[in-house]
Amino acid sequence: MKQQSFFSFSLLVIFLHCTITLAQSPAASPAQGPVAASPPPPAITQPPAASPAQPASVTAPTNVTKILEKDGHFTVFIRLLKSTQEENHLLTVLNNSNNGLTIFAPSDGSFSGLKSGTLNSLTDEEKSELVKFHVIPTFLSTSQFQTVSNPVGTEAGSGGRVALNITTYPNSVNITTGLTNTSISGTVYTDNQLAIYRVDKVLLPMDIFTPKPPAPAPGPAPEKKPKKEAPVADTPVVSTTVNTSGAVSCAHYHVVLLAVGIFAAIFSL
Repeated sequence: MKQQSFFSFSLLVIFLHCTITLAQSPAASPAQGPVAASPPPPAITQPPAASPAQPASVTAPTNVTKILEKDGHFTVFIRLLKSTQEENHLLTVLNNSNNGLTIFAPSDGSFSGLKSGTLNSLTDEEKSELVKFHVIPTFLSTSQFQTVSNPVGTEAGSGGRVALNITTYPNSVNITTGLTNTSISGTVYTDNQLAIYRVDKVLLPMDIFTPKPPAPAPGPAPEKKPKKEAPVADTPVVSTTVNTSGAVSCAHYHVVLLAVGIFAAIFSL
């Protein structure tokens, strides 16, 4: 009985001791939740690198042959442009000049109106001149034909034998060359640099299809001034006259004596 009481008392003492110890220990801090990760510092954004300046788009020069090919009625004229290399010349002019061009393009039917063999009889130089004769080295709209001054120079030249005469009427534009008389029958293409008009006759320049005027005769040769001769020194003149009067008198004397002798002999007989 005593041992049981002692055991109970011991348990009581131990319990009280544990209770006091727990009461004196600091209170546990409340449980911390998971620490939220701090957001990363904002990234420093670099300004976008400036892209290289793009060159302004350059419009390619208008290709005359492609325009004519698209129309489909200028096969012979296109062939002349290519064979004479004039298509390259026109492209160069359109690319390097601000004046533009005006082209009178003869249709295929206009070449049919030429005498057979006309084109084949021309030299390469004459074919080139024929093509240039259909080109005015400036842009002309239909309204500007009213302001041109005749004769109108062409790519072939500005003289009367390679120039055109243009006359405007209320509803037409007439072109004459001295050999050809025709009118513009339609507009193939036009912008602010190039104008292509259709004509139904080949423009024949007088410089090719008429005899060239004879070259002017050379002028008289300039007169040459006579050279001054050096003065000739006076030389004494030697007289060659022979005085024959004495010899004649002597001969006459001998003749007289001979005659006297003859008469004397006769009378002595």
